[in-house]
Amino acid sequence: MANQSFGEMLKEQRWDDHRYYHHSLINQSLHLVSACSFLVAYVYLLIDPVVSALIAWLISMTSRQAGHFFFEPKGYDYVNDASHEYKEAIKVGYNIRRKVVLMAIWAFAPIVLWFEPSLFGMIEPAVGFKEWVRDVGQFWFMLGIGGLGFRVIQLGLRDGWKTGFVWATKIITDPFHDIKLYHRAPIELVRRGIEQRRKV
Repeated sequence: MANQSFGEMLKEQRWDDHRYYHHSLINQSLHLVSACSFLVAYVYLLIDPVVSALIAWLISMTSRQAGHFFFEPKGYDYVNDASHEYKEAIKVGYNIRRKVVLMAIWAFAPIVLWFEPSLFGMIEPAVGFKEWVRDVGQFWFMLGIGGLGFRVIQLGLRDGWKTGFVWATKIITDPFHDIKLYHRAPIELVRRGIEQRRKV
């Protein structure tokens, strides 16, 4: 991997992510929803980063992670001849265990800010529901940046900085790549559903 170019490493990380973690058509369809909403969030980065964060976390991340948590097979991967444990161990980015931690922080942030609006004296307390929502969005915005940066540093120290920056590039460009890969997934899902009904 050390002799690979940036582009070759990016291609390999994308291929490993696709072949190991996107078997389910439901997961692929949810990734399409996630990708499209992420593009909207990217546009809102230039307009209002708080709104961007709310879209990214409430729609993009929930649909994306629901696909992984609830619909992606966790048993032995006969297609790639790999156990779930092996795939989790070699995962470059956030594996299920890391995602649970990240999503737990995401889920508890609104509760903490509701009962502790000043975030223990670190921010100006929100006045009213609208300001609370914006505080939640700001927290989620920082969580997104922090989650990305934290993993880049981890990978940089463990596997080299090129690996970390390749992964960050993959994450940022995933919405475009997912649309390219999975734009037919919902149609295929409906087609298979119709075939199943005909068999019954």
